[in-house]
Amino acid sequence: MRRLKYARGSFQQLLLFAFLLITALLVGVALRSVFQYDVLMRQSRDAAASALTLSGAAQSLAERSAAMERAGRQSLVLNDAVLRRRFNDAARDAQGILDRLIANGLEPTPVDAWRAQLGQIDGLLSGPIETALTREGTMAMQFRDLDALNTQIAQAAQMLIETRNLALAERIESARTRLMRQVVAASVLAVTLALAFGIWLARPFKRLERAIVGLGENRLDEPIDIRGPADVRRLSEQLEWLRLRLTELDADKARFLRHVSHELKTPLAALREGVSLLEDGVTGALNPAQREVAQILQQNAVTLQSQIEALLRFNAAAFEARELRRQRTPLLPLIEEQVDAQRLQWQAHGLTVKVEGEPLSITVDPVKLGTAIANLLSNAIRFSARGGTITLAVSGTADTARIDIADAGPGVADGDRDRIFEPFYRGERQPEHALKGTGIGLSIVQEYIAAHGGRIALLPGGPGARFRIELPRTA
Repeated sequence: MRRLKYARGSFQQLLLFAFLLITALLVGVALRSVFQYDVLMRQSRDAAASALTLSGAAQSLAERSAAMERAGRQSLVLNDAVLRRRFNDAARDAQGILDRLIANGLEPTPVDAWRAQLGQIDGLLSGPIETALTREGTMAMQFRDLDALNTQIAQAAQMLIETRNLALAERIESARTRLMRQVVAASVLAVTLALAFGIWLARPFKRLERAIVGLGENRLDEPIDIRGPADVRRLSEQLEWLRLRLTELDADKARFLRHVSHELKTPLAALREGVSLLEDGVTGALNPAQREVAQILQQNAVTLQSQIEALLRFNAAAFEARELRRQRTPLLPLIEEQVDAQRLQWQAHGLTVKVEGEPLSITVDPVKLGTAIANLLSNAIRFSARGGTITLAVSGTADTARIDIADAGPGVADGDRDRIFEPFYRGERQPEHALKGTGIGLSIVQEYIAAHGGRIALLPGGPGARFRIELPRTA
């Protein structure tokens, strides 16, 4: 199988080879069955012909014996040469019948006895005419003994026929059993080969599927090298080229964002410094209108700087999401740690935070999952009304662990639900007397959850906004 693993043939050629191999196996068993059937039929025909020969020969022997008795006794009484020739002809025919019986497997013992008895009968045919009547009586007694030998030969022939029929039946049964074993063995081997080839040929496609999913999930640090048929290897090489190309594009994007951010931050810092000098009156006192314009410039410069810093944070988060350091992590302590880290914020808003649910442990990156939970909790604190309750609940199924986060805010507007996870998108329901968010918190959460093979969703209904994180129980 290892040699086949690096075969140069295409998937179609290997599939055809597997089909032909299994077909050849089944055809071989079928041909062997036909051959055995022909052998048994020939043996059956030979046995039937031999049985007919033995039965016919035994019956003919009895007829020849009767003809010999008539001709022999009449020739003694009448002293007729013609009758003597008839006796000799019948005796010669009987000898030929005996030869056929011997040739067909009859034991020679009764045949030898029959011939010896014939010799005694033949001896009675010679002698003086005065003793003819005496010899005729003796011959009659000898022919009775010959009839007994005929019966013995007929019984021996019948027993031979039955023995051969029994042996043929045993051979047929043995051949049937052997053929059944061969058919079962061939069927098991064919199924085993089909399963082996199916699993072996399907394995590269599963690896291709995992490689494509990895590209879709932006796991570009895993080289793609899939062994298998030639066309599968060609596709693997194309996917590896695509991975390298995406890696280059991703690096170019990160490099572009860094350069652009750097190039923007430098003149922006100078702009903010210049506006600060104007507001401080370094270049001269400002009238109210000029001071208002300077404040607007300063406010927009601060907003632009926060946007640039948010862009850098989002780009860094998207890059870090591909590098997970997984370990077995209990979820409830991880959530309680994030709640304690933001205790001052939710207490300052007069909020109550509840953590409840099942004590589940899953294999995750605790730092990145903790960041995702912290962002969701921060949003919940920001949007919840004073005196409200934020609930974080852990539950699970056989395959999935869930973390539900419900706040006490106004919820998400229907028009914002489809875009809530887009980078830099801010919904229309913003809390009063709060700093404007950058719109990247939920995007970073989605990046980190997707990197774990999970998903985050905004659940319908209310009150408030309800988010659900679903993570696989196994890494």
